[in-house]
Amino acid sequence: MRFRGNTQFASAVGLVLGLLCAVEAAKVNKHKPWIETTYHGIITENDDKVLLDPPLIALDKDAPLRYAESFEVTLTEEGEICGFRIHGQNVPFEAVVLDKSTGEGVIRAKDKLDCELQKEHTFTIQAYDCGEGPDGANMKKSHKATVHIQVNDINEYSPVFKEKSYKATVIEGKKYDSILKVEAVDADCSFQFSQICNYEIVTPDVPFTVDKDGFIKNTEKLSYGKERMYKLTVTAYDCGKNRASEDVLVKISVKPTCKPSWQGFNKRIEYEPGTGSLALFPSMHLETCDEPITSIRANVELETNHIGKGCDRDTYSEKSLHKLCGASSGTVELLPAPSSSANWTVGLPTDNGHDSDQVFEFNGTQAIKVPDGMVSTSLKEPFTISVWMRHGPGAHEKETILCNSDKTEMNRHHYSLYVHNCRLILLLRQDPSEAENYKPAEFHWKLDQACDKEWHHYVLNVEFPSVSLFVDGTTFEPFLVTEDYPLHSSKIETQLTIGACWQDNSGHDNDTESVSEPTSGGNARMAQFFRGNLAGLMIRSGKLENKKVIDCLYTCKEGLDVQLPEEVASAVKVEFNPNQSSLTVEGDDIDAFDKVMQHISYLNSRQFPTPGIRHLRISTTVKCFNEESCVTVPDAEGYVMVLQPEEPKISLSGIDHFARSAAEFESQEGVTLFPELRIVSTITREVEADTESEAAEGADDDPTVQETVVSEEIMHNLDTCEVTVVGDELDGEHESLEVDMTQLQQHGLEMSSSNLGLVISGVNTMANYEQVLHLIRYKNWHTEALFDRKFKLVCSELNGRYISNDFKVEVNVIHTANPVEHANNAMVQPNFINPVHHASVDLSGHNLVNAHQASVVPSAATIVIVVCVSFLVFMIILGVFRIRAAHQRTMRDQESGKENEMDWDDSALTITVNPMETYEDQHSSEEEEEEEEESEDGEEEDDITSAESESSEDEEAGEPEDQQGASRQQQLEWDDSTLTY
Repeated sequence: MRFRGNTQFASAVGLVLGLLCAVEAAKVNKHKPWIETTYHGIITENDDKVLLDPPLIALDKDAPLRYAESFEVTLTEEGEICGFRIHGQNVPFEAVVLDKSTGEGVIRAKDKLDCELQKEHTFTIQAYDCGEGPDGANMKKSHKATVHIQVNDINEYSPVFKEKSYKATVIEGKKYDSILKVEAVDADCSFQFSQICNYEIVTPDVPFTVDKDGFIKNTEKLSYGKERMYKLTVTAYDCGKNRASEDVLVKISVKPTCKPSWQGFNKRIEYEPGTGSLALFPSMHLETCDEPITSIRANVELETNHIGKGCDRDTYSEKSLHKLCGASSGTVELLPAPSSSANWTVGLPTDNGHDSDQVFEFNGTQAIKVPDGMVSTSLKEPFTISVWMRHGPGAHEKETILCNSDKTEMNRHHYSLYVHNCRLILLLRQDPSEAENYKPAEFHWKLDQACDKEWHHYVLNVEFPSVSLFVDGTTFEPFLVTEDYPLHSSKIETQLTIGACWQDNSGHDNDTESVSEPTSGGNARMAQFFRGNLAGLMIRSGKLENKKVIDCLYTCKEGLDVQLPEEVASAVKVEFNPNQSSLTVEGDDIDAFDKVMQHISYLNSRQFPTPGIRHLRISTTVKCFNEESCVTVPDAEGYVMVLQPEEPKISLSGIDHFARSAAEFESQEGVTLFPELRIVSTITREVEADTESEAAEGADDDPTVQETVVSEEIMHNLDTCEVTVVGDELDGEHESLEVDMTQLQQHGLEMSSSNLGLVISGVNTMANYEQVLHLIRYKNWHTEALFDRKFKLVCSELNGRYISNDFKVEVNVIHTANPVEHANNAMVQPNFINPVHHASVDLSGHNLVNAHQASVVPSAATIVIVVCVSFLVFMIILGVFRIRAAHQRTMRDQESGKENEMDWDDSALTITVNPMETYEDQHSSEEEEEEEEESEDGEEEDDITSAESESSEDEEAGEPEDQQGASRQQQLEWDDSTLTY
């Protein structure tokens, strides 16, 4: 029994051990997890979930059967899937186990993805089971599977056009298959959303259409006359129906049917004075409509006939221009600007519309006589006649420019210059000689210029028997020279006239027209009247041999210019006319030709140009390979607008009122009229305000002020200064205006004078005119009845174009009484009883007081009382005063810087005393006056001019001491700044 029981127990133990061994064997991790070899996934951008095909599931054979019939199964770790591991750099995904027992997992994005950055992602993945041991040392991993994930796009971007705007040009009357193409792009990554599916013209009612590819074409023929430019707004749509973020502007210009012409230049070109050269056609080109061109010739003409005498020239007097051009000596101006010294042109009408060009008009009834002595009767040979003339066809009669004929009895023409049937004729009759032979007497030139109603410059160089004529700088030879006998000898005086010939009605001579036109007054004896305009008529002793002088007299200050680029200098030929008002360009290379035209410029070198319009015209001739189909280029026209220059304001300033003693007027030097004259020229211009500086100054400034006026001093020349007498004319018997002629000639100036004043002329600087005007002195050696004299000074530039202010000067004469001889000036007794009133001192800068104050003749009793009561006091005061005054005068002589201060002569101080006052009253009164004078001197010290100081010193040097005392007594002026009591 016992054995049998043990046997059963042993069998039971063996069974348990067997089961335990079986379980232990079941726990061993024998197999690796298994997954698919390839996965494909899809994820939408901005989402994190990946849809995989097939699903991510890992299997492990170590896991028990899911259904066991014989016994219950307990899950083990070796059969579970603990995780997935992704291999790769910067993979934006992670794998997560959803169920360890089933091995189900999922892949998801770590962050939101952007399809535009990366459309696809590829990486590898492995599965891991749970293994055994606390550290999982026995876990097994599957093979690596490849995962391909595609990022699906969302339509987040709108189309954007590649260009900000589009331009195209079409020719009218033509229907195009395509005018231009607009193109938009979309930043989305997918084909669907990145494609532009449609374009659309937003602008309504336009004759254009656009297709799905962006090509725009016209739906009807366009007309340049109807519309020159169309502006369309075009938009685009992607295949996701998103519209373009911004529509685009399309400009379609309609060009007329191709016609050869100059294109690309402004018809109005503004020129600002003083800016140098200005390119006229910087963007111009010649349109030839693709015709084969062999050569091009263009003439550019600048029309300035309406400006002055044919163009913009300096409007100085003709005499000044001759000087500037190097032909000043021996020149006589026969048509000067009217002035006090040259008044024979006063009655002629002038053309004042061209910035004071001195142009005289002769209408067939006017003529003037040149005063005797202006030109010698017999011109010295050689000589030159020059004139500006504008003359039309006229009548078939002689029209005289210049004529020298007998004044009485006979009507012989000694020499004359006239126009007849578009011929310019110079008559030059020789003086009597021993041999009465025929000699050349008339020189004829047939000239179109004499009748074309345009201004031309004529210069006749006479070197008998030959005569040379220059018209606008070009030489012309006479086509006919006739001879005649010399004139018979006579003592008849001659008359030089301009605009007609003087003839005596009683005389008869074959070489003149005996019938004069019916005119009144002084023209009753005139004949052969001129009809036209004359200017700058000159006669000069000595031939103008230098051609440069003639060119200088004629050359314009404005014209065309061109700076040829080096690369085209050899391919194009450029020629100018003499005054550079036109140029010709020739070449066969269109590109080089265009470059030359683009470098043509306008230049005006005048400091103050004449404002206004200068018309431009381009005439073009083109030659082609096929002459039958050669193009014709119409003339291109425009104009240069010369803007108004900033005009100068010439200001004359200085001492306008002073007094001198009669002795100075009667002295050899006379009285200086303009000792401290200043000539200043300023221009005023508007400039834009500096906004930054204005803002820094504070909020009180007016922000609406945009411009400010600025005045600045400029330097330029003067050509005339005229001193005229205000009031009665100068009496040549006892008064005159004089100037140092040596100094005048050193400055290259000339002077003419008359009983009305004097005129200084010549182109020179303002500083030189100042120096010369400082030298003008007025002398009068009969001053008894003269108390004052007034003069007026006016200066001008450019022959009167710019005129200064009228600077008037009044000079007063101080008449002095004859003083009584005294051994000591301190003993001179006062001549006036009236108390001193300082109000009588002229505080306006004049050192003159009323020279005709009423004086009271003191009685003998009054003199005795004054002498007895005040003699001692006055002796002490005047003694001290004389010592101090002498010392002060010595110090002033040593100090050169004191010349412009007011120096008073105290050597003849006269003190007047009211005898009815006591000494104490006088003393207190004098102290009060001293205090008042000191305060007045402090306030008015700046008003005292240096000229007054100089005049005072001149009086001290030029008069005896007793005369000084008498003069100072008349003025009643007192300087007690050095007086001690």
